[in-house]
Amino acid sequence: MWDRRELDTILRLYGHFVARGEWKDYAIDGLKDQAVFSIFRRHSEMPMYSVIKTPADANRQGLYKVVGMDGQILKRGHDLAQVLRIFDKKRFQVVD
Repeated sequence: MWDRRELDTILRLYGHFVARGEWKDYAIDGLKDQAVFSIFRRHSEMPMYSVIKTPADANRQGLYKVVGMDGQILKRGHDLAQVLRIFDKKRFQVVD
């Protein structure tokens, strides 16, 4: 499961994107082998992104990963804050 520090980090990021009007809803799931924080544009859709904590992967690819809507792993690592940097606004700018 997520601990308080991890949820604080994720919810701070989530609140930033909600304030910008980009994200509308979230869900937290505690599965047998992983914890999942899913981010939705609308509550009736599939999640845009999922932040997943998998303790079994802690010594290999990293404890945390961000997965896109299509199931592609966008970023993974051992440090949650570093993994969440995938959402830095410069990475999502559209160039004219």
